[in-house]
Amino acid sequence: MRHKFNSQMNLFSPIMRSSIVKELKGISDILDATPSVMDRVFKDLTATHRSDTGREGMTAEQVLRCAILKQYRELTYEELAFHLEDSDAFRSFARLEMGQYPSKSILQENIKAITEETWEAIHRVLEFAAREEIEKGRTIRVDATAVETDIHHPTDSTLLADGVRVITRWLQEGKGLRPQPRYQFSDHQRVVKKRVMTILNAKKDEVREKAYRDLLHYAGLVKGYAESAIPELTDYEGTTLQDTFTGRELARRLIRALRILGKIIDQTERRVFKGEKVPASEKIVSFFEDHTDIIVKKRRDTEYGHKVFLSGGASTMILGCLIVRGNPADSDHYQSLLEQHEQWYGRMPRQVTADGGFASKENLAFAKENGVKDAVFTEKRGLSVLDMAKSTWVYKKLAPVSRPASPPSNGPSVPTGAPGPDGRGSNGMSGVLSSPTIFWYSHGSGLPRPDRCSYRELSHQRDNCAVT
Repeated sequence: MRHKFNSQMNLFSPIMRSSIVKELKGISDILDATPSVMDRVFKDLTATHRSDTGREGMTAEQVLRCAILKQYRELTYEELAFHLEDSDAFRSFARLEMGQYPSKSILQENIKAITEETWEAIHRVLEFAAREEIEKGRTIRVDATAVETDIHHPTDSTLLADGVRVITRWLQEGKGLRPQPRYQFSDHQRVVKKRVMTILNAKKDEVREKAYRDLLHYAGLVKGYAESAIPELTDYEGTTLQDTFTGRELARRLIRALRILGKIIDQTERRVFKGEKVPASEKIVSFFEDHTDIIVKKRRDTEYGHKVFLSGGASTMILGCLIVRGNPADSDHYQSLLEQHEQWYGRMPRQVTADGGFASKENLAFAKENGVKDAVFTEKRGLSVLDMAKSTWVYKKLAPVSRPASPPSNGPSVPTGAPGPDGRGSNGMSGVLSSPTIFWYSHGSGLPRPDRCSYRELSHQRDNCAVT
């Protein structure tokens, strides 16, 4: 049985003075003021189950509030379950009843049911901001950044090893079904691990290439094992319904794994033995997060994830977000951000600030034709100041000013766009895009990743990197 809201508030809700509790109180007030969001969450939770029968489950309100706690404090499901049991403040925010202690598996099962469309609606609190006059959307700044996916540094050898390890594990799991499927395979994980270490430590190209040939040979064998197992598992009929479903789910996973492993084998052969430069759009940089894009920033390190375009208002709220595939130029999505803003706010902003990457005559003309009074780019790129803004004073007010590399003698330096001592941003826009809002887009959220390292830290390993 599933409900949208708790029938009654807890009488023992704590009153605390911590800044974190005050922030949670602010988030809670916004959720109470936008009850329509719960309709979407409730629809997601009841999409595959009846809501009028069965045990009393977590309400849609509790699921959403627990999901926000997880993202807000960057917690794992295990940590979230602990804090919901240990912290009165967290329990009060999540509106859990006395004696209600959801486990990590229950939290994961409920939170993962929230769809991408619902998350987008949750983050779009613009109606509340406009109603409360927090954000008018008249002055905005647009920018782009890269959000990394949680993957290890990609090399051809480690990607091949990932494919061998995962497929072998699933083939072993299939052999545990009853009756046992009639496919054969061998476990090559030990020899594959040795070849990866040989490639990692090789000082001569001949030794490295020989190890790569062996690695490709074993990857091909494992690929063949999976190809023979898929027909057996696709039509598998177990002694129990659970075994039947498990067999068919393994077949589905193996089909996806074969597609990715085939691409990894192909790019390794092309790069290592044929000396080709594989285009970034054709490369696989993770066996698990195969949607990851390669984002190369000018004069900066390569990043693996997705390019995100953001627009922010004078209140520091994020007003718009676009997640794109590949590594397009910033100028290609300037118009899309303005059109998104018009769609959500019903009108174009009066003033827009963007960095030099968005600057072009076409973008300036588009902004002016659609009612933007001041469309300012921090780098002119052949555009005159008076074409962008009505005066030089307005241009200087909107365009971020370069800060000195060392802090001034009278106090610490304030980064461009960050709120200064008077609460306003150093660019005169009250800190636009300088601080997180109550809700933020959580795609690839920055949980600590101990295996993250830069290309420079790995260059001494002399491995054939999958992204060079």
